[in-house]
Amino acid sequence: MKAIILAAGESTRLSPFSETRPLSMIGVAGRTLFDNTLGLLKNAGINDIFVVVGHKKEKLIKRLQDQEPNGLNLHYIEQKRKLGIGHAVMQAKNKISPGEYFMLVYGDILTADNIYNKTQQSFHSFKGPVASICLPPSNQMFGNVFLNARMEITKIIEKPKGNNLGNYVLSGVFVLPESFFKLLESSGNSMEKALKKMVAGEKLRASMWEDEWQDVVHPWEVLTGNKIIMDSWQESSIAKTATLEANVTLQGIVRIEAGAIIKSGAVLEGPCCIGEGSYIGNNSLVRSYTSVGKKCSVGSGVELKNCVVMENTQIGRLSFVGDSVLGENVDMGAGCMTVNRTVDWKQIKVKNGKRPTSTGMTKLGAFLGDNVVVGAGNTLEPGVVVASGKIIPACYSVNQK
Repeated sequence: MKAIILAAGESTRLSPFSETRPLSMIGVAGRTLFDNTLGLLKNAGINDIFVVVGHKKEKLIKRLQDQEPNGLNLHYIEQKRKLGIGHAVMQAKNKISPGEYFMLVYGDILTADNIYNKTQQSFHSFKGPVASICLPPSNQMFGNVFLNARMEITKIIEKPKGNNLGNYVLSGVFVLPESFFKLLESSGNSMEKALKKMVAGEKLRASMWEDEWQDVVHPWEVLTGNKIIMDSWQESSIAKTATLEANVTLQGIVRIEAGAIIKSGAVLEGPCCIGEGSYIGNNSLVRSYTSVGKKCSVGSGVELKNCVVMENTQIGRLSFVGDSVLGENVDMGAGCMTVNRTVDWKQIKVKNGKRPTSTGMTKLGAFLGDNVVVGAGNTLEPGVVVASGKIIPACYSVNQK
């Protein structure tokens, strides 16, 4: 079976990280969403994969070109105009033969267990079109589905309002026939209308996904996805070329990649991971659910807690980064602090655009886009978003006047 991964979309709700990369290239637990998807598809026996690219396509194309063959047959297709999901699917029309079924995958979803294998099993059981469904903590943001006793989807509501909510939502994985492209064409490339026509005609069965699932829509959901992956780890791994000096303490499941250097006195509390070629300074504390990407530098006496630090980022000595996401090439000066709660423990809101959004969380730090520079001594308030490339001057208590 062939797979089509939709990775062309852009989401302002995931700013600042979507400003500089495709959504599927966001990193969690030491790898990107895209890499996680490829690994699970391969394990499900799906090797012929077409990736629809668009927004910031260069990064994803480079990743495809750098990918080791590893038994996968990878191709990319460009969606040249931003005309929605259905239009993106149509770009792969000539890649699927008449009578053939294919797997359609949304590139911004994340699971630790193999949702693609489960969807395939349901397809072979039902011998017809299948949509994976799940039960998320909140179903207001996703396409709601209603079922009958035979696991047939009877109704889909793409944008539910008020009390018109189902229990289950579409989880972004389908097995569809080649004839679905005709339904799309007749529906003006509307994915919602085409699926509704399938429900009314050929029928669409549900594949129940009962394990953890995350659609990464907002920046704080990068942390949720990171936790989902790390909770699935069963054992530690330390590369032979990693260097751990004397008096380094490891607790729980810890992954340390090739060429990483962990200096004396550092404490790593798992689950956590240190990327290839990264440096962790003397007496630093890396706490649970922290992911440090490749070629990062963490100064002495730094505390990292429940955070995602992407590649080539520097954090100066005696800083605290908690419940935060730092993009690539961030330069954070010494003595900086991300404050991760309000004094009255109210739920934190994130203003990422015109309106603040409630996160439902009482502990949340900062979100720094790629190439941000934070001068020494700065304090960042809970839920703050710093746009890519912004430079924040050092915070001086005494200056020359």
